[in-house]
Amino acid sequence: MTQTLNNMPELALEWYRAGKGAVLASVVETWGSAPRPVGSQLVVSGAGAMEGSVSGGCVEGAVVIEAMDAVQTGEAKMLEFGVSDDEAFAVGLACGGRIRVLLEPVGAALPEPLLADLVAARAARRPVAYITDTDHGKSRLAGPDESHLAERFAKDHSGMEGSEYIAIHNPPLRMIVVGAVHIAQALLPMARMAGYDPILVDPRPAFGSEARFEGQKIIEDWPDEALAAIGLDTRTAVVTLTHDPKLDDPAIHAALGSDVFYLGCLGSKRTHAKRVARLREAGVAQERIDKIHAPVGLDIGGRGPGEIAVSIMAQITQTLRRA
Repeated sequence: MTQTLNNMPELALEWYRAGKGAVLASVVETWGSAPRPVGSQLVVSGAGAMEGSVSGGCVEGAVVIEAMDAVQTGEAKMLEFGVSDDEAFAVGLACGGRIRVLLEPVGAALPEPLLADLVAARAARRPVAYITDTDHGKSRLAGPDESHLAERFAKDHSGMEGSEYIAIHNPPLRMIVVGAVHIAQALLPMARMAGYDPILVDPRPAFGSEARFEGQKIIEDWPDEALAAIGLDTRTAVVTLTHDPKLDDPAIHAALGSDVFYLGCLGSKRTHAKRVARLREAGVAQERIDKIHAPVGLDIGGRGPGEIAVSIMAQITQTLRRA
């Protein structure tokens, strides 16, 4: 289950510090055809303002009323919503599923310093888990170094373990595309739709122009300099598309020297064989070279930029979710 946290912790902290009061509502468990996954969040102010979603509109009204009361009492509260398909439209969850929603008033059940530490970790792109004991009200933060959390971090899997709710806050996914070519014009919008923050790198202004990539973040530095400035980590995918070793190779070296979860390179098998020879000559270990996906993308017989972009997006998704 993929978490959907967005910027709710940041907003809850902002509202609390502004004196508005804030309750962070989190979906902690689901059964059946629940409208929102575990990890989905909603922030409610003391005046009833709300941002986010725990059910796509089905039970938000009831959650807001309970949250406004929680602002006053300062006590955490567990809510459960569930109806049969026959009763769905009259009572609440039109999907017929069931959900449990945890309400945590900031400053009381959810201490402000702990929330501030969570927000700081997210801003620094540090993977962090927020763990709260729903029976005893004790909360803490933990990292991927705790072995029992490793699989949850790998799968973006928030959820209940006994009485503890574990919310996984991984850094947002990023896709860095080197080469402002036709495939990139199709791939970048797909990446954004799949939840990635896409970044285009190409030092050639005629290629990476606003006219060709409207609204897209474009970096015109040389790829190795651009990737160093961006910073590469386990939540980053890198795709090289230029066919030009002068541009692709520096990016490939940077990616192979990092912890990116995916590196894909455009080119035929013959082109890749030459690429491998250059990497070996440069002293890159074979086990690192073997991490390259080339020719890039799943072999679905794609033709043209759009279909090739689909194959690349599919392979990136497969690598991320089946690692």
